[in-house]
Amino acid sequence: MMLHKLLPNRALALFAAMLVAFCAQADTEVVAQDEVLLKNGSRIFGTVTSSRNGVVTIDTDFAGTIDVHLDQIKSVSTLEPVVILLADETVKHESNLVITEEELVLSEPGQSYPLKDLMVVNPEPWEMGQGYRWTGNIGFALVRQRGNTDTDELDYKLESKWRSVRDRYTIQASGETDEADGTKTADNWRISGKYDYFLEDPNYVGMLVQAEKDKFQDLDLRYLVGPYFGRQFYDKPVFSLQGELGFSYVSEEYNLAEDDEYGASNWSIQASSDYLGGNSSLYFNQNGIWNLKDTSDVIVNSTFGLSYPLLWQIEAAVELLLEYDSGAVDDVDSLDQTYKFRLGYTW
Repeated sequence: MMLHKLLPNRALALFAAMLVAFCAQADTEVVAQDEVLLKNGSRIFGTVTSSRNGVVTIDTDFAGTIDVHLDQIKSVSTLEPVVILLADETVKHESNLVITEEELVLSEPGQSYPLKDLMVVNPEPWEMGQGYRWTGNIGFALVRQRGNTDTDELDYKLESKWRSVRDRYTIQASGETDEADGTKTADNWRISGKYDYFLEDPNYVGMLVQAEKDKFQDLDLRYLVGPYFGRQFYDKPVFSLQGELGFSYVSEEYNLAEDDEYGASNWSIQASSDYLGGNSSLYFNQNGIWNLKDTSDVIVNSTFGLSYPLLWQIEAAVELLLEYDSGAVDDVDSLDQTYKFRLGYTW
């Protein structure tokens, strides 16, 4: 009789012990993650995978990947060592990431730094001086119309960059070929190559080589070569602004007009912003050539655009191109406007 009464009690006690052990294990699993405490009191548990441009990236089980700006964070603590790149280009290995009281605290070698000295967490090899990072995009806009007027249009655009800590190579190419009822109405292309050498941030110097042709602007070939000085005024995802100013030698060969060559001042402006969110980008690019022999002769090419990602690194973009040439030959408009919708692949 007593044995009969004891068995349920022992079973109940065993079940209670198992429940406590399970809860303790669950608590341990929750605690055994990196922790990010926000200034509003919220806590994020997950794995801190990187920090770059003032944004900390955390992989979580409940919400996927989360990006949090450093100025919203009160403290960070990681369980596993990370690689930390400081502002003076010092690399710290095998140190847990701890941020508290606006300071970066390293477990190895037990030092602390102002938070502004934190540049990158888990940097890519090129950011530590190992090789180059290759990025780029290629896009096409194709129009084919059949009816009262048969129209075929093909626009293409390519940009490829190789970036290291000390320098950068850039290749850009674009062009347009249009036909209406079997007759060409546009035939132009432009290609350029640039080399940049970085001085102390945010300045750099470079060399530009560029060639272009526009049959319907009477331009058989224009090529330009010369050095320039550049500055990265801002470099944040919410707003990036880069400008370049240089001097160059320009040679122009025309089909009908008289050929010309001259010294010129050339400039470039590039601005972008992710303000709209969703990994979209608003951007503005401008390139100009000012003829120093005939100061009334100015060439300005401007692009206003909005790009947004689709799938598998494919992006769509809408653009407005304004091409101005104050020295255009007779019977050719000095301002050419083009509206484009293109699809492209980025890497």
